[in-house]
Amino acid sequence: MPTKVAIIIPHYNGQNLLEACLPSLFKTGYSDYTVYLVDNASTDGSPEWAKVHYPQIQVIKSDKNLGYAGGCNLGIRSTAEEYVVLLNNDTEVKPDWLEKLVLELDKDGAVAAAQPKILWLKDRTRFDYSGGAGGLMDAYGYPYCRGRMFEEKEKDLGQYDRHPADIFWASGSASMYRRSALNASGLLDEDFFMHMEEIDLAWRLHLLGLRVISVPGSVVYHLSGGSLPTGNFRKMYLNHRNSQLMMWKNYSLCSLLWVWPVRMLLETAAFAKAVISGNWEWARAVVLAGWWLLENPLTVWKKHRRVQALRKVSDRRIREQMFPGSIALEYFIKKKRTAQQLEGER
Repeated sequence: MPTKVAIIIPHYNGQNLLEACLPSLFKTGYSDYTVYLVDNASTDGSPEWAKVHYPQIQVIKSDKNLGYAGGCNLGIRSTAEEYVVLLNNDTEVKPDWLEKLVLELDKDGAVAAAQPKILWLKDRTRFDYSGGAGGLMDAYGYPYCRGRMFEEKEKDLGQYDRHPADIFWASGSASMYRRSALNASGLLDEDFFMHMEEIDLAWRLHLLGLRVISVPGSVVYHLSGGSLPTGNFRKMYLNHRNSQLMMWKNYSLCSLLWVWPVRMLLETAAFAKAVISGNWEWARAVVLAGWWLLENPLTVWKKHRRVQALRKVSDRRIREQMFPGSIALEYFIKKKRTAQQLEGER
């Protein structure tokens, strides 16, 4: 019997997004899946439109906007299938995308999450900003992707198609999770609201000794920036704040003693770059992100304690899956532009 899959789509307004997403989704060739649309208190009637045109869809209603993390968590808690897919509403999929993800999780019980190759919906020859061919991270909490570093998106020339590969994090735009792994690690951190909550989740999966992989044979197209465009103050603020909060949650105190000072130097450099370039929204985002941590030490400490109680794997072993230096320095000083170039530095 095929493994049952819950496809969970968090949604807040945007009927045009669903009109583009759902036709390809319901052409999925895999036999045993259910699509759940989590309505984050939409006001435009789009969930009702979806139910009329796709009566097989299941709508899970929230009376308020829970954000990406809260919407996904509501969907996960409201379903029971063994595998869970988190899928953005601004995606399109190939017919065999789901079957290829299921196959990899079925093969290895240590695989907790799997990400398809995510290409940009506006130019299907290029990797998407939000995930590319799999998420990676440096030791100082800066994420990047196979196929995307900062704003640089590579053309997909098959350079990451060799075989399913271990990655550090699976994109929240489109990824599959094993429910038993989520039960062990805990769900997405709703205090993140949006941005990097999937990286925080993946880090916890690594702390449990589980694997996160990319599956390049499975292909999804994503419209990056559909929720918040690049350069938006809230997006910049959440990226800086959530990245630092993630480090405090998942690193041991011993690791933080040497990692955190370097991260603060990098934050200072980001602030200086923002000021020099006249980007005052970015400068404000950097300052307020740090200020949030200073204002909420008890919250940060409680999160740290809860996550560290899960630990089965040392930071030393987990750092073997990270780039050991700073990708910011590699990108801006050494002019490295791809994950392939960085692999020679490891």
